[in-house]
Amino acid sequence: MAGIRTEPVTVNLGPQHPSTHGVFRLRVTFDGEEIIDSEPIFGYLHRGTEKLAESRNYVQIVTLTDRLDYVSSMSNNLAYVSAVEKLADIQVPERAQYIRVISAELQRIASHLMATGFLLNDLGALATPLTYCFRERERILDLFEMLCGARVTLSYMRPGGIFQDAPEEFWSALNTLILDFPHYLDELESLITSNEIVLSRTLGVGKLTDAQAIDCGVSGPNLRASSVKWDLRKAAPYEIYDRVKFDVPIGVNGDVFDRYYVRALEMRESIKIISQCIDQIEDGPIRTDAPYFIRPPKGEIYSAIEAPKGELGFYLVSDGSIAPYRCKVRAPSYLNLTPLSDMLKGWKMGDLIIILGSIDFVLGEVDR
Repeated sequence: MAGIRTEPVTVNLGPQHPSTHGVFRLRVTFDGEEIIDSEPIFGYLHRGTEKLAESRNYVQIVTLTDRLDYVSSMSNNLAYVSAVEKLADIQVPERAQYIRVISAELQRIASHLMATGFLLNDLGALATPLTYCFRERERILDLFEMLCGARVTLSYMRPGGIFQDAPEEFWSALNTLILDFPHYLDELESLITSNEIVLSRTLGVGKLTDAQAIDCGVSGPNLRASSVKWDLRKAAPYEIYDRVKFDVPIGVNGDVFDRYYVRALEMRESIKIISQCIDQIEDGPIRTDAPYFIRPPKGEIYSAIEAPKGELGFYLVSDGSIAPYRCKVRAPSYLNLTPLSDMLKGWKMGDLIIILGSIDFVLGEVDR
């Protein structure tokens, strides 16, 4: 019996994900239930961050970076201040570098917890797994509050170091967290990694090949899930990453499951890095005595770090004044969405939601 002939239907689909709340338009063409084409449309959240940076001095811009990937403020701070330090030739004290790395790895864990919780939410496991992830993230936010008094938009780092040293209670709370966290990850993985429903919905779904990922400029866990072993902390070490030992987990199939599992393994590696930092850190200054109004010499610089979502880079052009002539952000969320149309083709609407969720993006840094 011949199949029923249907006409393709194009629909505007969304909001599709907790971080898209009306600011990301996805136009999808279906043939029956099958996706035959899709077009992601950005730009609804544009806040002009890069342009705003041109009218603020180099220290004031730190607060703008918090609002890019707003679940990874520490990483945004680090990427930006590293670029300023390179541009202005500012040295960073060793103690500040260690605290920066501890902060960045805590932020990586917090970001991956959100990615995992919301992916399970997209799969239909409403509230419970996400609540478990929020519970552990709260402990990390408590640590951030000890460092700077804020929990989400932190503005903790400064060109030349950090805002202030970590208080004594921070270290005891951090030690407790790194002792507890591997057991929590065991619990989380026992609920997810071998779950029959999770496996049936994620294995082989939304594949991204290594060639596609490289061609599209994909980075971070999404690239590594496609079996490409590339991590800027290893490939181009910054801060004190060349002094700590850690592995770079990679996937095999580049599917939804691998993108989840790489993040789960990366959280374990972050705990390893933090533990080594605690063992190695020594007393000392936490900030170079740089002027508040930094005037880098005329020139340009590009500096990037391995943020939770991938390569986060800042391109700065100095004209010798107290504000950058140009500030351009290389945002991983934006580039990680590039192959979305190819990843969705041939799948159904229920698959679309989890493929999108597995990319783990934030529109704050897509619409800069």
